[in-house]
Amino acid sequence: MDELDVEVLIVGGGPVGLSASIELSRYGISSLLVERHQGTSLFPKARLISTRTMELVRAWGIQDEVERAGLPREETLAVGVGTSLTDDDFLRAVAPLHEDAPQSPTYTYICAQDRFEVILRALAEAQPGADVRFDTTMTEMRKTADGVEAVVESAGARRLVRARYLVAADGGRSTTRDALGIAMTGPPPLGNMISVMFDADLGPLLRDRQAALYFLLSNPPCAVEAVDNRRRWMIQTGYDPAHGGSPDDFTEEVCVAAVRSAAGIPDLAVDIVGIMPWLQQAVVADEFRSGPVFLAGDAAHVATPQGGFGMNCGIQDAHNLGWKLAAVLRGTAGEALLDTYTPERRPISDRTVTESLNNALITFQMMEGRLTMQESIDRQAGRRSSEGLVLGFHYDSAAVVADGTPAPEPADPYRTYLPTARPGHRMPHVWLSRRGGQVSTLDLLGGSFTLMTSAGTGWAQAAKQAAQDTGVAVTTLEISADNSTELTSPTWAEEFGVGTAGAVLVRPDGHIGWRSPGAEASANALTDALGTILARS
Repeated sequence: MDELDVEVLIVGGGPVGLSASIELSRYGISSLLVERHQGTSLFPKARLISTRTMELVRAWGIQDEVERAGLPREETLAVGVGTSLTDDDFLRAVAPLHEDAPQSPTYTYICAQDRFEVILRALAEAQPGADVRFDTTMTEMRKTADGVEAVVESAGARRLVRARYLVAADGGRSTTRDALGIAMTGPPPLGNMISVMFDADLGPLLRDRQAALYFLLSNPPCAVEAVDNRRRWMIQTGYDPAHGGSPDDFTEEVCVAAVRSAAGIPDLAVDIVGIMPWLQQAVVADEFRSGPVFLAGDAAHVATPQGGFGMNCGIQDAHNLGWKLAAVLRGTAGEALLDTYTPERRPISDRTVTESLNNALITFQMMEGRLTMQESIDRQAGRRSSEGLVLGFHYDSAAVVADGTPAPEPADPYRTYLPTARPGHRMPHVWLSRRGGQVSTLDLLGGSFTLMTSAGTGWAQAAKQAAQDTGVAVTTLEISADNSTELTSPTWAEEFGVGTAGAVLVRPDGHIGWRSPGAEASANALTDALGTILARS
């Protein structure tokens, strides 16, 4: 049997596994990704890319490509409800982009998974140190004293893979999770669902009704998702096994009838492209780690599709885990840094799955006739913007040095994001002036720790000394209010809560690791902060 040694083995080649491969490559970590399917997804399953994920897409240099492959943002923000797509009772509402715009250099976007995965795969395969193999299945796995050993098979050939760590991104029915004996906790399944992808020339009929998502009281009640808002669409409906329902009921004839009812056009020309059964769930794994094996994405948490949170939460898992694995593998962090993965990601997953369940319950109320059309559109549109959830989450773990300040408490923590540079939170977006143009604070982050401070505070020299003492790379950004430095902003120091003398230390994943609101610059203070975050003692 052939043998292969690699630092990290990734099981699963969906958006989460591919993101893990990309992130590890950014830190110079070698990885092997294996995916049992022959190619990327043929179904546009997940479609919404959250603002936080779009920030990562921007950092990876593929934002323009993703936006070319997706829907125009004005269509992304809209939701519609009605008896059908063309009935007179149809209502449409748009999420308030203008309210969210100051919070990020980008914004949520609709790009169907079948297109998004192609872009991610191309990026992952282009990275040095990344080995991406589709049509390859992990058939055996065991933990060892040095990590894991796994057998992967492709085209009848078997190969033994030795890796220090394994990232299981193999979906809601994860065989890796099952092999580890990790249970999933949550309510019973919400329903058995069918997704039907179809082609129909609906674009001209919906010029004034374009949206990303439509909830319809047709026969059967369903949701219609726009893939390109022209010819390619997807309809989702359910069946009840307790009453004899099964996926076999959804013949092409039945699917065509359902599409025509949803469209409100009895003779609509419809081409059924694919039919996919799935189970609507809201569950979270009891553990996210078992020794050298880490669960990510649907292997760790399964959200309902209501809100579009599942894929995004999984990509944040990969983003959180990548720099930690790299720091441990390169010897700049202690093994205990990896113990912070579960306490950082599981609470976020719990909240995300719960909010997806809340969204699903609103849809159920509508489909059961317990909400009027106006109540339905108001609630559905109100839940389309979720910046408080996707940007306002924060980490509380040993990899964060708390500064004793309280977390913001918005009246609506789902909808409202309040920027803060409190340790544990995502670094706020602030526009800075540079060479006559603008750059976001988020755009300045690379693959290392970043220290941000006002010009002339002495923290730049302290950071240089701390980097020499610890061997940890620290990039320093000095920002002035009077154009005396390359980066200028009259407000950033106030927005970050550091005044004219303080500093913040940003982790490689963009979350604040430590903050000094105004103490005298100290290499020792920075050294201690790095030591705490990286579990070096």
